[in-house]
Amino acid sequence: MVKLCRSFVSLALGLAISLFSFLYMPVAIAEDFNRAFLVGQDFSGQDLTGDEFTKANMRSANLSHTNMEGVRFFGTNLEAANLEGANLTNATLDSARLVDANLTNAILEGAFAFNAKFNRAAIAGADFTNVLMREDMHDLLCEVAEGKNPVTGRNTRETLECD
Repeated sequence: MVKLCRSFVSLALGLAISLFSFLYMPVAIAEDFNRAFLVGQDFSGQDLTGDEFTKANMRSANLSHTNMEGVRFFGTNLEAANLEGANLTNATLDSARLVDANLTNAILEGAFAFNAKFNRAAIAGADFTNVLMREDMHDLLCEVAEGKNPVTGRNTRETLECD
């Protein structure tokens, strides 16, 4: 009987510790910047994974060397933004305005960029592997595509399937 009681107490104590650890485990929470006025803000080098920037105004923002995997930039103004070396893997860029943006060495693998505007964007070394975009933007980017991404080792022209 004593042995059974000790087993029960040990089990209960173990469950209580596990539950306490689970409840107080630090959790990364995505931030919501939807419709925010973020003109010229400096986010460089930060981890913004999963954050929401839907319809935010981020003109001239510094997002260089930022991890933005899975970020939502739906309808966001990123005109003249610095996205050099940024990781935009699986980001939503639908209807985003990336006119005059610096995407040098950025990784956009798997991003959804349909209706995004890339006019006059700097894309040397950018990786566009499996990015869904309109044909006219694709053709525009192929006119200036050059370089190799230093992280993925892929050529920009090849990731855009220009040839």
